[in-house]
Amino acid sequence: MKKLTLLFVAFFLLTGTHLKADEGMWLPMYVKRLNFVDMQKKGLQLTPEEIYSVNHSSLKDAIVGLANSPKPSGYFCTAEIVSDEGLMFTNHHCGYDAIQKHSSLEYDYLTDGFWAMGREEELPNEGMTASVLIYMEDLTDSIIPTLSDTLSEADRKSAVREITSRIKKRASEEGKYNVIVKSFFEGNEYYMFVYEVYLDVRLVGAPPSSVGKFGGDTDNWMWPRHTGDFSIFRIYTAPDGSPAEYAAENIPLKPKHHLPVSIDGVQENDFAMIWGFPGSTERYLTSSGVQFKVDHYFPPLIDAFGVKLDVWKQHMDADPEVKIKYASKHAGIANGWKYFIGQSKGVKDLDVVGQKEAFEAELEEWIAADENRQQKYGMVLTEIDDAYIEKSDGIEPLIYASITGIGGSDIMAYAQKFMGLKEMLKQLKEEKDNKKKAKKEEQIRNTADNMLAALSADFKNYDKATDQDVFAAMTELYFKKVPVSFHPELLDKMEKKYKGDLAAYAAYVFSNSLMADSGSAKVFLKNPSLKALDKDPAFELAQGYMQKIMPAGSEYRTKGKGLDKAERIYMQAIREMQPDKAFYPDANSTMRFTYGQVMDYIPRDAVQYDYVTHLWGVMEKEAPDNDEFYVEPKLKELFETKDYGPYAAKDGSMVVCFLTNNDITGGNSGSPVINGKGELIGLAFDGNWEAMSSDIGFIPDLQRTIVVDVRYVLFIIDKYAGAGHLVDELTISQSAPQPVRTEMKTVIEVVVD
Repeated sequence: MKKLTLLFVAFFLLTGTHLKADEGMWLPMYVKRLNFVDMQKKGLQLTPEEIYSVNHSSLKDAIVGLANSPKPSGYFCTAEIVSDEGLMFTNHHCGYDAIQKHSSLEYDYLTDGFWAMGREEELPNEGMTASVLIYMEDLTDSIIPTLSDTLSEADRKSAVREITSRIKKRASEEGKYNVIVKSFFEGNEYYMFVYEVYLDVRLVGAPPSSVGKFGGDTDNWMWPRHTGDFSIFRIYTAPDGSPAEYAAENIPLKPKHHLPVSIDGVQENDFAMIWGFPGSTERYLTSSGVQFKVDHYFPPLIDAFGVKLDVWKQHMDADPEVKIKYASKHAGIANGWKYFIGQSKGVKDLDVVGQKEAFEAELEEWIAADENRQQKYGMVLTEIDDAYIEKSDGIEPLIYASITGIGGSDIMAYAQKFMGLKEMLKQLKEEKDNKKKAKKEEQIRNTADNMLAALSADFKNYDKATDQDVFAAMTELYFKKVPVSFHPELLDKMEKKYKGDLAAYAAYVFSNSLMADSGSAKVFLKNPSLKALDKDPAFELAQGYMQKIMPAGSEYRTKGKGLDKAERIYMQAIREMQPDKAFYPDANSTMRFTYGQVMDYIPRDAVQYDYVTHLWGVMEKEAPDNDEFYVEPKLKELFETKDYGPYAAKDGSMVVCFLTNNDITGGNSGSPVINGKGELIGLAFDGNWEAMSSDIGFIPDLQRTIVVDVRYVLFIIDKYAGAGHLVDELTISQSAPQPVRTEMKTVIEVVVD
């Protein structure tokens, strides 16, 4: 990398000729101009038109953003279309919430897995959507020239909204497409993304969690890894091929392109590219921005989430039904919690702040060498530093208050749903006009009926005893960690009344609140009363929290107000200083690709990790009494008989996962890992612990992407689950024999015999 690059290197003493990770989350529309030659050198065999095209089918047409909105502006995961009948692969943890929602003690798909043996068995997922990019367009020249340097930041944002709203309306073609416009490089560029959003997404298959989540939280972010992290969905459309809500007459999507699947396997240094929707990086943060994260942002998150996770885990381990109910919530927060720990550790261990400071010193030297640059950029770093100092004051109490107060327990979150109803009841009490009163009563009745209709969904994944203990733990943390000025009067009163025993206070709340269970909530909603609401202990505390945090949040938002402008100017400065550097924008949940190679790595002295793991590693990790490392008997049987079918490696082993040096982040979960011929070779699902700081500072010697090998995916589908009809849908690479699949009938016979 160049001496002056912002995206710095952490230096390590390495032996051998190991290549470094390939940095960059690139916009597909620039592949020919910025990346194609380099990609060819690494092994790409496709043309630019086969990669990204607006007028013809191309690789980008097989990449899908998963969301829970009909008009998403971002995506929680990526998926890829792998058949001409709309079949999609993504990660198990991406499908985890959908799998959990379909699970019960009777049908425990989290534990047992789920496989639709026919289209009629595929399960709809309310609210889940799949977005496919139609095209992207650079709007910078349509926006930036209209923005005067004299505009305030508020006026600038208003002007941008006005311009983009007109462009979006035109590009949507009367609502046919979902159009998103986002800023890049801290507001120095703007791009438009036009998507077709499919509304009928059905669950097709998922391995048991003992496969799809093997290693659990212990192995999360770690290598070596042995997780079969995949699930399968299908996109359905109206009979005419247009997006449509779920309906029995809907048909599988006929995509413009689907990815063929290679079962040839991977070798070290093979070309690998990853496509998807990386969520968020902050690679251009200054040293003071990084220090702000480490000192003030990460610690309260780690502390509060850790306490909540411990309470959940105790109840989940004690009750199988609770385990199902809280599985998705626990998995989501546990992943983020460990990420914050790893990123904080990585920033410190790799001296990211020091590297940033070294770059900033060079930037200041470059600025000082020219009078015009001094006038334009001379104060930019000082302004950024001052803004973060100002923002540092008050951020921790707000984070604690948000996580442990209004977001502390399910009952607090549910109480907030009654805020609007209370206001209507209050207005009704004060209203004197009979006609207006009747209208208000009708409004109250409609609101209460809507809440009644949502009651089963609100309480589906709720356990009263669990939430009571969460409430106690979170309330205690709030009392200890949040300044007295943030304390609702009721909280201090109850702490004194119960002599510091907040578990006793929790018992009182859950014994007397109409929001503590669905039965009491139902009784209230059938005949809502202002008096009952006002004296409800959960609602009263939720109101107190809101009354404290809302003004505090508003006040905090005034701090560091010049930061947006300063960071935009800072971005201008570093790009001007490096005119020959090809910059890529920070991730912001828009389509990107990254390219690199299959590769091992050396995490520390005298340790070298291989680039693949095998099924025998699953057996080595087996711990029958630990559900994170439980191995299914059927999987052990297949291992013992070496019944891997055509999915075995050339040496006869079963590869589970492999490593690449691609540049990814959250949102890339489920992303396809594609070889030089455009064939699917695996699914990206994680990064490695040693490079956890990569969202802030890229670490070339250490950065790795953990991938589940597509051969292991097919092996589980075919040989383990007996769902070979799904393999039949795929276009298998012709350089290897077509798989001879195991029928379900045969699998059953083997088990019985």
